[in-house]
Amino acid sequence: MALDPERDLAELQAYLGPRFDLDRLQNHDAGVRDEWRSVADAERFYRTSESYLYDLTAFAMSGAKAPYHATLRELVPPGARLLDFGCGIGADGLSLLEDGYDVTFADFANPSTAYLAWRLEHRGLRAPILDLDALPPLERFDAVYAFDVVEHASDPEAVLARMEGLGGLVVANLLDTDGDDLELHQPMPLRRLLARAAPGLVRHELHYERSHLVAYRTDATVGPARAALRQLRMRTRRARG
Repeated sequence: MALDPERDLAELQAYLGPRFDLDRLQNHDAGVRDEWRSVADAERFYRTSESYLYDLTAFAMSGAKAPYHATLRELVPPGARLLDFGCGIGADGLSLLEDGYDVTFADFANPSTAYLAWRLEHRGLRAPILDLDALPPLERFDAVYAFDVVEHASDPEAVLARMEGLGGLVVANLLDTDGDDLELHQPMPLRRLLARAAPGLVRHELHYERSHLVAYRTDATVGPARAALRQLRMRTRRARG
């Protein structure tokens, strides 16, 4: 992943035009907190917030998600069909799309996805943006990923369950929100989520001391394969006994 904060900044400036405010970018945390408190409704905030454009842009410019991208690229080759679940402004999927992956974006209709549509056209790229409110019947993707998404959901297990139904490999970071005072982050049942990933676990990495990146298989073959392995171990123990 080639980090290009100048490009991220230039695109937001071009998109917002005279409405662009550098101070809102530099103080994005405060802007999001103020708007969140004034709205006091998570669903309404994510579906209407323009402050979130600044927050997501600043986060993309920081390069914090570079380790997640590196792992995804290691596990899935270019050309693979990927679903960017909870895509926001498309910071993850755009770089993957430009690197030869077949990316489909998915999120609720909001200012972020409107900006993403503009960014695709601005870069001369084409990719579908699906509305999570009404996903059409889809073939399973090679991988479904969500980076810095799950901690924003009121029901993180439901998010993972939905992702599991859409692809053979789920890649997501699970943030330990214990002691986290950021209003946008929801309580995370981290142990249950890690246990959910365990049967098909391919990779588990810890980043920034509290972000658990997991990649796990969801194919139907995982369960039978593990069951066969357990039976083999039982037969081996019996033979030794």
